Amino acid sequence: MSTTKNSSRYDFSIIADWVPTGSRVLDLGCGDGELLNYLKSKKNITGFGIEKGEKNWLEALKNNIDVIQIDIESGLSEFETDSFDVVILSKTIQSMQNTEMVVKEMLRIGKEVIVTFPNFGFWRNRFQIIMGRMPISDELPYAWFNTPNIHLCTIKDFDSFCEKYRFKITDRMILTDKQSVKFIPNLFGALALYKLVSK
Repeated sequence: MSTTKNSSRYDFSIIADWVPTGSRVLDLGCGDGELLNYLKSKKNITGFGIEKGEKNWLEALKNNIDVIQIDIESGLSEFETDSFDVVILSKTIQSMQNTEMVVKEMLRIGKEVIVTFPNFGFWRNRFQIIMGRMPISDELPYAWFNTPNIHLCTIKDFDSFCEKYRFKITDRMILTDKQSVKFIPNLFGALALYKLVSK
């Protein structure tokens, strides 16, 4: 799920800033491989993807991505500890059944982890709920009846999640309309990007 209908996501450049040049990268829910190809061109990485969906898996193959078609929640145990420099879960964590297990496995197989997700606490989402509708936005493009999202969260929720399970946050960026948000990010931030390591 790392791709959108746009040809390039504005958060890719921030993710690239967090990925060391020449590193081994695993992108979970890699979609058609757009992020991995971006990192290959910008940071000369060696990239691998995991994608469950048949259509996206085939698109990733067409885009010259080394991709495995497996379920993230059942397939990570096959990877050795510290086998990647960076493991990325981009706009996908909200569709996971067992979020804790997935993040722990990411931190086991990767030296660093990057997680990005839409902030459900963003004011535009809150306004739509007040108006009696489930939010639909650039970051949450699905209607309630066809969404893959099952565990939407806010920035505060994710901070508490990391504290509870002792995931160390080494960097964080909150974005809205391509701009960094510093003031009350849980209210004014649309997209959250986190870099994590094990404590």
